Amino acid sequence: MSKVPVKRAAHPRIGVVGLGYVGLPLAVEFGHVHPTLGFDINEARVAALRRGRDSTLEVTSAELKAAAKLEYSSDPKELKRCNFFVITVPTPIDQYKRPDLTPLEKASETVGKVMTKGSIVVYESTVYPGCTEEICVPILERASGLRFNVDFFVGYSPERINPGDKQHRLTTIVKITSGSTPEVAERVDDVYRSIIKAGTHRASSIRVAEAAKVIENTQRDVNIALINELALIFKRLGIDTEEVLKAAGTKWNFLPFRPGLVGGHCIGVDPYYLTHKAQEIGYHPEMILAGRRINDNMGLYVAGEIVKLLSDNRLPVKGARVLVLGLTFKENCPDLRNSKVVDVVRELDRYGARVDIHDPWITATAARHEYGLDLVSKPRAGTYDAIVIAVAHDAFRTMGLPAIKRLAKRRHVVYDIKHLFPASRTDARL
Repeated sequence: MSKVPVKRAAHPRIGVVGLGYVGLPLAVEFGHVHPTLGFDINEARVAALRRGRDSTLEVTSAELKAAAKLEYSSDPKELKRCNFFVITVPTPIDQYKRPDLTPLEKASETVGKVMTKGSIVVYESTVYPGCTEEICVPILERASGLRFNVDFFVGYSPERINPGDKQHRLTTIVKITSGSTPEVAERVDDVYRSIIKAGTHRASSIRVAEAAKVIENTQRDVNIALINELALIFKRLGIDTEEVLKAAGTKWNFLPFRPGLVGGHCIGVDPYYLTHKAQEIGYHPEMILAGRRINDNMGLYVAGEIVKLLSDNRLPVKGARVLVLGLTFKENCPDLRNSKVVDVVRELDRYGARVDIHDPWITATAARHEYGLDLVSKPRAGTYDAIVIAVAHDAFRTMGLPAIKRLAKRRHVVYDIKHLFPASRTDARL
């Protein structure tokens, strides 16, 4: 049985499958150097990119235009031109907090149907250790009729995209790479080094690379959960959490985490991939799941605090007009995925409040599609009993607290989740 040699061609023909927050910046960078096809099943997304418009705002029109070797398609047959595939589809969780591998499995099947002998398939989607070889490889084999590590090969290079971050970009972040054989690992590393200015770190195996990715955000999740729990304690003690953290932060090795709502496509999701695998092998991960419980319940806690604040100020709860400023999962980006602000909105609604939402970073269509929520484009002055500053968009900081308060009635309360303004100028904050 002879193996197909792993060709070290100077110019691989790259196919990037999935053109979201991860895939598009990758396709653009590859498109500067190698013939690249950006593939997405969303025809409207592909059409917009061809017009030079990225709805995620991660890539500018000028950057799209500069990627001279990049083409776009929603026709999977076009992928037949490629021999180096990179799969960058979402890996969400379902309603029971279990990994939902459906997008990954469908993408693997799509690639399997078009790949030929000698092809390399690299996964960037966040998964648990072992997923690439245990779940994805069998799908590639069935769809292609080819043999793993004989006719085709795989790699894993976890994404490290931070939506909305204009400082830490794809090319300036060290890239972890790996491959299913030593030769493939070297080949995968070569391809990524052609675009990553910060350099690469070649892991010893695919499983090591998978594990490294999933613990990056698990570590952050656990640390934020600790600070959130401290905030709950300090609230009962009548101590301002921000003041405590500033004081503790004068020590050189104190970690600068802050309390908040933990959502998004990574920190609020990735730990469940690791805990799923841990439980599958018979280990119950107590600390990780405890952190998840704390962070998942912070939206309900915040809503309860807002209700108490209204009551303490002798303002009605049922029928109260509440303005929530911000719906995205983080500041200065249009990413709505797994936003925990939604938990605050829905809990306030259950208390009988009438909640308006204003967010200049997203469209009304996006909010309605993602959560069935309507936006207010221009909140009316003198309307609200309570204002909740939920996301630290620069637009709200620039607007300033006096202008924000003018949107409220004469008697009102302001709850600042993100500590955007000094504690002395708001009624309460997380």
